[in-house]
Amino acid sequence: MPRLMAIALIFPVALIVAASTAWASLALWYRLPDGGRAIGAGVFFVFGLFTVAALASRLRIKALLSFAVVFALVLFWWNSIKPEANAVWAPDVARQVTGRIDGDSLTLTDVRDFEWRSNSDFTERWTTRSYDVSKVKTVDLFMSYWAGPKIAHVIFSFGFEGGEQLAWSIEVRHKVGGGFSPLADLFKNDPLVVVAADERDVVGVRSNVRGEDVQIYRLRASPEQARNLLLEYVAEANALARTPQFYNSITTNCTTTVAKLMRVAGDKVPFDWRLIVNGYLPDYAYDRGAIDTSMPLIRLREIAKIDVRARADGLSPDFSKAIRLGVPFPVVVAKP
Repeated sequence: MPRLMAIALIFPVALIVAASTAWASLALWYRLPDGGRAIGAGVFFVFGLFTVAALASRLRIKALLSFAVVFALVLFWWNSIKPEANAVWAPDVARQVTGRIDGDSLTLTDVRDFEWRSNSDFTERWTTRSYDVSKVKTVDLFMSYWAGPKIAHVIFSFGFEGGEQLAWSIEVRHKVGGGFSPLADLFKNDPLVVVAADERDVVGVRSNVRGEDVQIYRLRASPEQARNLLLEYVAEANALARTPQFYNSITTNCTTTVAKLMRVAGDKVPFDWRLIVNGYLPDYAYDRGAIDTSMPLIRLREIAKIDVRARADGLSPDFSKAIRLGVPFPVVVAKP
């Protein structure tokens, strides 16, 4: 019995040490300079394996204490890593939008308006624009599937009286020559950036240039809810401009950040696994009645696909109107 109890106690401790070893080794691999990361990650990995093996010996207490001290030092180093505020960023994420609100007037600085000819051939334009937030009427959800049906990029777009659209995209701010890596971005690899842009730019580059499967869903949101969410995007953008934050593929990405903003804006967004495996976000919205439910979701998905309409339009000034043709708008039920 004492031996069985010892094994029962050692096993969960061994799992904790093994998980901590895996995390710390990856953190050292991704965040140490190139010249030392292999050595640092390798040494810690071997040290962790030795600690796990020592749990079955008389050295278990000393080994655990040594591991705890070294792991604490790794955590201290990890917490000292802060996002870069200035670097040679890729052109499409080079600037962080900021906003100034004066009554109903919203002035945005560094709104992106790129003209895309290919993924590497484009004309850069960053503009300053003013909007009347009292004229915000709608909010739409774009899903851009770039790696199969499970993973997508999420974009929200706000519609104003007169048909103008303003799209917001929460992205990885990678450097020139860098790229998106879900695993690396679990380990403080790149900062977060909020991009405000024309739909022809931020949506069109995905549908017409990169060939991603882009879908649009009109959301069941009142003008007040849409305005509140827009203002939360502005607040988040200003906060990031003041204090950069790391992108994290699980905890701080284009979907989890939007869910946080929606909660702050007053909407109820209960946690669901589909907020992590975000390709299923339309299923989540459909189940909650946030998008049109007058037809089966499989049919709505087919109508929501914009690729044919987007390519036929060719990124014209009427792009936003063209990609919405035939897409149903859910009825907004007024509160009593």
